[in-house]
Parts: sequence; C-alpha cells; structure tokens
Amino acid sequence: MICAVKQSPRAIICSDGVIRRKISVPSQRSSFLPLLPLQKPRNSAVSVHKPVHVSSLEKFGSLGVRKANLIKCEAYEAERSQPIDSSFELPQSPTPSEAAKKLKIGSYFALWWALNVVFNIYNKKVLNAYPFPWLTSTLSLAAGSLIMLISWMTRIAEAPKTDLEFWKSLFPVAIAHTIGHVAATVSMSKVAVSFTHIIKSGEPAFSVLVSRFLLGETFPLPVYLSLLPIIGGCALAAVTELNFNMTGFMGAMISNLAFVFRNIFSKRGMKGKSVSGMNYYACLSILSLLILTPFAFAVEGPQLWAAGWKTAISQIGPHFVWWVAAQSIFYHLYNQVSYMSLDEISPLTFSVGNTMKRISVIVSSIIIFHTPVQPVNALGAAIAILGTFIYSQAKQ
Repeated sequence: MICAVKQSPRAIICSDGVIRRKISVPSQRSSFLPLLPLQKPRNSAVSVHKPVHVSSLEKFGSLGVRKANLIKCEAYEAERSQPIDSSFELPQSPTPSEAAKKLKIGSYFALWWALNVVFNIYNKKVLNAYPFPWLTSTLSLAAGSLIMLISWMTRIAEAPKTDLEFWKSLFPVAIAHTIGHVAATVSMSKVAVSFTHIIKSGEPAFSVLVSRFLLGETFPLPVYLSLLPIIGGCALAAVTELNFNMTGFMGAMISNLAFVFRNIFSKRGMKGKSVSGMNYYACLSILSLLILTPFAFAVEGPQLWAAGWKTAISQIGPHFVWWVAAQSIFYHLYNQVSYMSLDEISPLTFSVGNTMKRISVIVSSIIIFHTPVQPVNALGAAIAILGTFIYSQAKQ
C-alpha cells in the first residue's frame, strides 16, 4: 500500500503510516483521498498504487511540514476497517558488545582459576621448605600493595578517590581479611592443600549460621537443607584424612569464619562507595599489610626468618627465591582478578565460579603433590563441593 499527496514544488508521501517530503512526480489524483485546494494543478499530483483511506492526519500541508520532516498518519486499505499495523519485530541476535562481554567474563574466570592454582602450588612449596606462614602471608600482601602503588604512580591504573570515611569503613573488613588470610596459610603449612580447600568449601555453612543467629536473617528451607551435604561432606573428609592435623583443620575453620565476617562488613560498610573492584582490593591489601606486619614480627621474628631462609636456600637452591616471589605475586593477581570479575557478573555466577575454582585447586594439588586420597575421603570432598553448588543455587 502506497499513497502520495504532492504539492509543487514538494509532495507529501504516505507509506504505511509516515508522510515525508519528496520531489513531485506527475500523477493522477485519487478519489479516495479528501479533496485539497490546488492552486496550480499542472504542478501538483496525487498518485495511489493501491486504494487507501486516510483516517487521521494532523497538520496536513505546509503548517506541519516546516517543523518536522516526518508527520505521523494512519491509513488502511479499502477492504479493512482498522489501520494497518506496519510495526514488526526483527529477530534479535547477539550484538558485538554482548559477545565481547561474554568473552571478557570467560577470560576472567579462566585467569582466576589458573592464577589460583599456580598460587596454591607455589605457596605449598614455599611452606614445605620455609614453614613461616606469618611471614609468607605478609609477603603476599606486600607484593600486592607494591604492585598497585607502582601502577597508581605510573598511571597504569587510575588511583581511587578515597576519604577518611572510606578507610574507616574498610578497617573492619581489613581485620577480617587479615585473619582469614593468615589462618588459611597456617592451615596449608600443616596439611595438604586439598584438605584445606575441602574444609574451606564449608564457608557457606558459616555464612548461614552467622547471618541467622547474629544478624537475625532468615533463609528459605532449601538453603538450610543444602547445608547438610556441606557439613556432612566436610566431616567425612576430615575423619578419613590420612595426614590429619588439628592446627591445619582449625586454621581452615577460622579462615571460613573470618571471611564470612569480611563479606558482612564489606556489604554493610562499603555501600555507596564508588571504588572499582581492582582498587578496592588494592586498598584492602595495603590496610591489611599495615595490620599484619607488627603481629608477624611478634609471632615469628627476624631471627627465625633468617635461620629458616638459610636452611631453605641450602636445601632448595637459589630458585627458592623465585618460589617466594611467585607465591606473593600470584596471590595478589588471583584475588585482584576475582574482585574485578565481581564488577561484571552476578553474585550467583561468582559463587558457581568459586566452587569450580575450588575443584580445580583440589584436583591439581592432588596430582602435583601426589597426595594420597582414600575413596571415602574423595567421596566426602565431592559431597561437600556438591553441597556448596546446591547452596549457591538455593540462596538465589
């Protein structure tokens, strides 16, 4: 259906509900359109390729044309009683920006898992040869703080705009982060990496219990039921662990509790703070380093560190220095990537990714360190991790 009303030197064209200007072309006037006064018949024409009725036309003519090139109208065919609906939806296909975003998120996940695996391997190697978890934890925070300070000074990364209120809100988060970090390192210095991460997969149980009994939050029944396989799986893995150590077990449990409080303090204190995930973790590392350093000196001290360093160098060789540097740098990198991914994905997706990360760490550490695993121990680990996945789904 096409209709056109043309006036010299311009014409008004109506095609499926839109009128616009066009150079006039001689044509016959249609009797289906209302008569219009024409001063110069020889220079104006109306062409109709199919009979139509104009049902409504606002400001038809030169009055409305001066304000806009497009004038809306309604038209319908002679055999129809309603205007023709010319609108339709095109099938949507992923835009380049959406595809790029998915690729970016996938890269974050792959990098996050890979960096975490590398950190755990080097961290365990260092702790086996140099059993000083307080100093090791301090070096990890120091490396990350130094990396970010250099990035800010060289403007590789934009420095965050913070104030005193920001650091006050960050302080309880940093305390919990420091305790959780040191406790996890102490655990890995005493037991296998796989066992530490199996116990740390029970963090959702601590989260629900703390939120329920200390904060008064309630959860749907599926959330509580999902805790059963988590607790049962961790218990089964603990009692069947061949190299069980109470210090290592308690370190992992304390780390779970500390990280739960870290998340609670972070959600409550950092609302409305416009700091990116990368800069947020950098500030957290700097403040945690300031908190941890005096305690590391008090608990272990330079004399023990120096004696242990000589022993490690004599047994391992100069590449022990690379182990220490690698575990420090990769600790910061994997945490930084995880915080950056939080800016791009939902908490549910992050929880699923964290569960898969733990699986990759457990499997890789068992293969690399030849950790002996009994079938019932592996079953307990699988149940605990499955419970963590169910929890992440039920909590949503």
